[in-house]
Amino acid sequence: MKQTLKKAFIATIPVLTGYLVLGFGFGIILKSAGYGILLAFAMSLLIYAGSMQYVAVGLLTGGASLITAAVTSLMVNARHLFYGISMLEKYQGTGKRKPYLIFALTDETYSLVCGDNANIPPEQRNNYYLYVSLLNHLYWITGSVAGAVAGTLFQFSNEGIDFALTALFLTIFLEQWLTAKKHLPAIIGVSASVLCLLFFGRDHFLIPAMLIIALLLCLYREDEGHA
Repeated sequence: MKQTLKKAFIATIPVLTGYLVLGFGFGIILKSAGYGILLAFAMSLLIYAGSMQYVAVGLLTGGASLITAAVTSLMVNARHLFYGISMLEKYQGTGKRKPYLIFALTDETYSLVCGDNANIPPEQRNNYYLYVSLLNHLYWITGSVAGAVAGTLFQFSNEGIDFALTALFLTIFLEQWLTAKKHLPAIIGVSASVLCLLFFGRDHFLIPAMLIIALLLCLYREDEGHA
């Protein structure tokens, strides 16, 4: 199990660097909005929604209604519906780990556990999924709390902080591209996203892109099964 934990830690190093920066930025923004360290910890522990936590700061400061918050959360996190569906088979048989694995399935965690993980023995893969999920969660909590503490002690400009999210996605994509044997799923994802961005615009492209990607990947998987 120690070897599995070590492999999980090595695999999550790119997420570690990204989550510490992203969480730090969230903590600073939350503190600059007038909220404390305890809320930063609680949101990162219980919500753990990355970009949605950034959006939540604006909802809190703007006095948004519960309905507005619920609809916004659904729109921002709708992509997780597709992530979850694609992980049904992989998470089957994970036992008591399953509720937490479902809760902790972020974009970055998904990118690490959705592959073949050929270097992990089959009997240890459920533990590997748990370790990857837990480590990433801890990274995010640590970054958020550290940012809130720093925001209490120092004055920061939060301009451009949210670009760290884009940088993290690029890092993970490149890591997956270099290690994966088949690149067609990645090409499908990028192509569908760019086309939907051009057609629907940046405020409305995400859900159509995810629908198209899910459909094409299902067709791709079916073709692979017949091959």
